[in-house]
Amino acid sequence: MSERNIPHQHRCILIFLICLVGVMCVLSFASVPLYRLFCQRTGYGGTPKIALRAGNEISNYPLNIRFNASVHRDLDWSFEPLQNHLVIRAGEVGLAFYRVKNNTAFPIVGIATYNVTPDKAGPYFNKIDCFCFEEQTLQPHQSIDMAVQFFIDPEIIRDAQARDVKTITLSYTFFSAKDPWINKYLGLPTMQRSSFIQ
Repeated sequence: MSERNIPHQHRCILIFLICLVGVMCVLSFASVPLYRLFCQRTGYGGTPKIALRAGNEISNYPLNIRFNASVHRDLDWSFEPLQNHLVIRAGEVGLAFYRVKNNTAFPIVGIATYNVTPDKAGPYFNKIDCFCFEEQTLQPHQSIDMAVQFFIDPEIIRDAQARDVKTITLSYTFFSAKDPWINKYLGLPTMQRSSFIQ
């Protein structure tokens, strides 16, 4: 190996290492939103999929859809489903409502995450319209009703692993939009959001 080639090889290694560090930095910021997108597309981990509309097939297979609501301890809001459950057939579009109220004297921005149980129902639970992952700004003591529209893919009946599912629970949790965990979950910088409106 000649001395003339050594600096060139060092430059190549240096460029490769800089590119590798750059790719790792990009992946570290993109991994959370990419994982969330993967879950929404596949239903992995009980994450409902996102659909533009329901299909044409409606089965005679009834499913009991239960609704759950919770609020992170750092957010002084009340949050509840307006119905305990609905019975719908696989393929039929369901519509449910939740009510949220700001119990403080300050405007606050919250954001909701969701999942379904059992996990094996996740790939078949499709949300058409939902308030999740959208900032909700509530003025002092303001209360609003929010809707979620969904359907269960009739393919659940043909899945040997999931056909025993009779009850599915849809759960939402509201967090303060300034919460570092929710920013990390959504793949956003912590300082990008603020709980109080200036």
